[in-house]
Amino acid sequence: MSIKNKKSKNLFDEAKKFMPGGVNSPVRSFKAVGGTPRFIKRGKGAYIYDADDNQLLDFTGSWGPLILGHSITKIKRNIKKAIDEGTSFGTPTLRETELAKLIINSVQSIEKIRFVNSGTEATMSAVRLARGYTKRELIIKFEGCYHGHADMFLSNAGSGLATFDQPTSPGVPRSVVESTITIDFNDLKSVEKAFKQYPNEIAAVIIEPITGNMSVIKPKLEFINGLRKLTKQNGSLLIFDEVMTGFRVANGGAQKILNIKPDITALGKIIGGGLPVGAYGGSNDIMSYISPEGPVYQAGTLSGNPVSMSAGIATLKELKNKKIYEHLEKVSKYFCKGLQNIAESNNVPIRINQFGSMVGIFFSNKEIYDFKGISKFHIDTYNKLHNFLLNNNVYFPPSAYEGLFISYAHKKKHMNYVLNIFEKFCRKIPI
Repeated sequence: MSIKNKKSKNLFDEAKKFMPGGVNSPVRSFKAVGGTPRFIKRGKGAYIYDADDNQLLDFTGSWGPLILGHSITKIKRNIKKAIDEGTSFGTPTLRETELAKLIINSVQSIEKIRFVNSGTEATMSAVRLARGYTKRELIIKFEGCYHGHADMFLSNAGSGLATFDQPTSPGVPRSVVESTITIDFNDLKSVEKAFKQYPNEIAAVIIEPITGNMSVIKPKLEFINGLRKLTKQNGSLLIFDEVMTGFRVANGGAQKILNIKPDITALGKIIGGGLPVGAYGGSNDIMSYISPEGPVYQAGTLSGNPVSMSAGIATLKELKNKKIYEHLEKVSKYFCKGLQNIAESNNVPIRINQFGSMVGIFFSNKEIYDFKGISKFHIDTYNKLHNFLLNNNVYFPPSAYEGLFISYAHKKKHMNYVLNIFEKFCRKIPI
């Protein structure tokens, strides 16, 4: 069975004439899973509709921002009101302050916040702030954690445990990543060694507290608590990249669930309600180093854009309703239990990682703790699953390294539909 995709194919061929690979973000090209990317015309609730008029049950939610679902009336109404008043001013607006208040009242680590235009801008600025505040240059990051496409993040580990990194993309100067140390996720001993090797040189440790770009991997408690202890002991800052997890796994983000207070938090996705936005925040003391109050420069023409602010305000106001998170948790657990049971009954090796409404699927007999572990599970099986589901009108992320996002619009009936297809897949596809 295969759903029609002639119009998407034609549109993709045309797009490739004008944009590299026909897309504006690599994962959209379907290069990892094969086939033709679907060109989407509109969305409603839990569904997206492509150029060929296929109705697809969506589990990407624009890669996380759409926690309430597609085309939500209250959000659209707030956006329209903002647009009617103007799209951009380059001056302070009331909406910036309103959204700032909503975030600060929910995220325990943030006393002041600065809005930017993307998650990449947020993490890049957070690192610059950490370096300016500590007057140090080195940062530690973890393999498999994605912090955007800034040069300093496009690197991998050097030849030794705590040696300086090497660029992983042409165009990234070696000198830029030489101040970055990459360590395996969940490997606290290596972090300890890095601090011993470079005493009084490490400005910050940056981490996705729950990973979203090597699918969904949880930190070991001793690991994440150890990072907090080590950074404090060594005068370094702990940066939580909560671009994905902020307001996704809980109203206060992953730090609320993990009960850890980072020094700087980067946010994005949900706080923009589906429009481009990012933010970083921390204590009054640390944020006082940001210009014009302090010496660390950061600016943006469209930062705090009133239209994006309006979408974020409407979204966060809705998320004050505890029933939303209760529903997300209930539906997500039901879905994950169903996947697990079906796979086991068909002797298909599988591990399902769930954290709030983020879900990771690994076709493996072993628990996955880091990026190296991902290479051991059957990526080809996930790719087959993606295509099988797509041909049955279900849209999973077109990459085995990306997690699923469940929205408030997803109901039990939607999950049952996918579970039924998944059972057919397990019976049909050899593992």
